[in-house]
Amino acid sequence: MTTPPRKTADDFDPEVLRLFDQYVHGLIDRRGFLSGAARFAVGASTAAGLLAALAPQFAAAQQVKPDDKRLLAKYLEFASPEGYGRARGYLVRPAHARGPLPVVLVAHENRGLNPHIEDVTRRFALEGFIAFAPDALFPLGGYPGDEDKARAEFARLDQAKTRQDFIAAARMLQGIEGGNGRLGAVGFCYGGGIANFLATQLPELRAAAPFYGSPPPLEDVPKIKAEMLVVLAANDERINAAWPAYEAALKRAGVRYASYQPAGTQHGFNNDTTPRYDEAAAREAWKRTVELFQRSLRRAR
Repeated sequence: MTTPPRKTADDFDPEVLRLFDQYVHGLIDRRGFLSGAARFAVGASTAAGLLAALAPQFAAAQQVKPDDKRLLAKYLEFASPEGYGRARGYLVRPAHARGPLPVVLVAHENRGLNPHIEDVTRRFALEGFIAFAPDALFPLGGYPGDEDKARAEFARLDQAKTRQDFIAAARMLQGIEGGNGRLGAVGFCYGGGIANFLATQLPELRAAAPFYGSPPPLEDVPKIKAEMLVVLAANDERINAAWPAYEAALKRAGVRYASYQPAGTQHGFNNDTTPRYDEAAAREAWKRTVELFQRSLRRAR
């Protein structure tokens, strides 16, 4: 039986992609997506079918199995006295490390610690980092195993406490066993905003790679000491509208930064579980991110 070709962003009308972006970020609900997408459903396709085609396919995209023998993986709880009190995340390290390793915090999208982010965390560990992905949904029971439920639960979080949980995770990681004390942060969408936030809050953060994330308050940009790699999509009106002011603030503050905005890409282009994925752009963004962390975290400066 022949496997049908994997759908890409080019298989969807740009308006459908725009509606999907609004849906996954809570700007419209499921009914709003279905209503707006109905006029683009043709032939045997339905609006519900379009939504299903855009939904994540975790198993198909998995690159590193959870029981990969090259890795040691576990869930780790930690204290967060200024946040929700207790927090938890997914910790992965190389199984046969030689000497202390640099540490990377992986910040998830607005659905909590789902299988895709766990897979990304394992990918970083295979690059020779201790990687840790906090689960913002832990105070509400953790990732529920369903993206719609996760999104609904996410809206219930007290974001002030959640941000403190991420700060607590970063501080825990600086002293984690086997680490070299040098920390970087990477995040995607909501997590990109978290990576930007952490850069303004932690002068000890050495590098950050926010992927299509909201910028921090511009008045906080001068606090950034990390080297930044700002990854943007080409077609991402919501996030890109804030980039010129953010870039100007980075320049005024003398922050070391680079940006990468590959042509033709959609918000979420690094996420290989959905049709918005762009393989070439994602591969290059990954290469640049790993190079940033290798350069910034493996040697003192």
